[in-house]
Amino acid sequence: MGSAELLITLDRQGNTTLQQQVCDQVAALVRSGRLRTGDALPASRELAQQLGVSRTVIIRAYELLRAQGILTARRGSGTRVAELPSDGPAGLPSNGTARSGPARLAPAPPRPTDEGDPLWQPWEPPPVLRHSHNVLDFRHGTPALSAFPVARWRQSLHDAYGRADAVALGYGPAEGSEALRTQIAALVRYSRAVDSSPEHIMVTGGATQALDILVRMLVGPGDVVVIEDPSHTVLRQIFGCSAAAVVPVPVDEEGLRVADIDARVRAHGHDPGKVKLVYVTPSHQFPTGFIMSQARRRALLAWAYEHGATVLEDDYHNEFTFTAERLPALAAERHRDTVVHVGSFSKTLFPALRIGYAVLPPHLVQPFLGLKWITDRLTPTVSQEALADFIATGAYARHISRMTRLYRQRRRRLLEALYEHFGAEVRISGEAAGLHVLVTFTGARGVPEERIVELAAGRGVRVYPASGYFILDPPAEPTFLVGYAALTTARITEGVALLAAAVREATGRS
Repeated sequence: MGSAELLITLDRQGNTTLQQQVCDQVAALVRSGRLRTGDALPASRELAQQLGVSRTVIIRAYELLRAQGILTARRGSGTRVAELPSDGPAGLPSNGTARSGPARLAPAPPRPTDEGDPLWQPWEPPPVLRHSHNVLDFRHGTPALSAFPVARWRQSLHDAYGRADAVALGYGPAEGSEALRTQIAALVRYSRAVDSSPEHIMVTGGATQALDILVRMLVGPGDVVVIEDPSHTVLRQIFGCSAAAVVPVPVDEEGLRVADIDARVRAHGHDPGKVKLVYVTPSHQFPTGFIMSQARRRALLAWAYEHGATVLEDDYHNEFTFTAERLPALAAERHRDTVVHVGSFSKTLFPALRIGYAVLPPHLVQPFLGLKWITDRLTPTVSQEALADFIATGAYARHISRMTRLYRQRRRRLLEALYEHFGAEVRISGEAAGLHVLVTFTGARGVPEERIVELAAGRGVRVYPASGYFILDPPAEPTFLVGYAALTTARITEGVALLAAAVREATGRS
């Protein structure tokens, strides 16, 4: 597998030198089995940029690790983990013994539409977007597709078809390509500290299919699903189609307010003991962008274990973090088989790929596989083989590195432009990670979001209100989800200036 970002956190206030901290933490990753023989490390320049230190710090740390026999370097193959002795570091300890008993299969009929329920929103097809070079579109969820290495991807596809045999062209395994599951196992171990075997990884048609299968598998009539508030409307539609009650629990700057779960469930007339599923986005909460704190993570895992619930971790936007602090995935904790980790390649590569995955506790593998098989039989095999090649050859890691640099530049320009035009009358959250920020115009209290949308559209700018994502406590000021990944810095500058003019007109200040 190609190199990806390492989970290293530096203490700049401590007594240990930065060089020694890098050395110690890489060695610890090797001892724990998160880095294994032959794994490639980031180039010194890339790791220095990731950690915000000089390249000399990384070069000297790598030299120390090579002297200790932990790393090896060869011209043309970069820096890799050296071959370890047979009595070398063992793998990560288990996350705990599997909970006894098979998972209950409970496919449920759709819940009747209740127009008075703010959680339930009937599905409507999304509007067809007519792309125009004249429109400045701050739509979230769209990566910089123009920067995708199409030629390199075409090579992986060509190679995959060249190797394809009757098995690859026929009905492949429902769990997904073995080659891709092996690469995903290495990827989540390396970049998210999740230690899982390929046998516990299921390839899906995007993250949405994984969520759909899990909710049908884990909940039934009389059960309760806890979701974050605010949350994505599509998520509420998925869970709303089950026979379970869906209970929103607020988030704050530390993530889901775990201590409020019991009270919120009771306030909705349900028993907390009936909670079977808790959905969270700890790496980059949607839409606020908050990152769940370590204390909340531990509290959530303890709560889930005590109540016999499963935590569904949607690792949303984890690949793009713009601060030196980067927490491992929730599934990397000692969770005692309570966490399902779901990821996707839609934002890192391109949405049309439609490949996601779920990392499952052992007792959920067979029930998940059964529902996946009857849902769509398989995810297209040759595309999976191409993606496995793309990851294994290092093309994926190089693409992530390039895009992180690009998105950092665009994010910086967006924040600068917002503060230049709005000053103290704007509040921004979620800037530490992901491909969007949540923007609140505090100086426009009382102005409907739709009015700003209308005035911005008249100037050739598309913006998207965020109030619809909030269930119990919508924002008092106009709030928007502002994506920036697909816009150049020049167009971001132009778009924010036009948006500012629209807000001034809406507030009567133009």
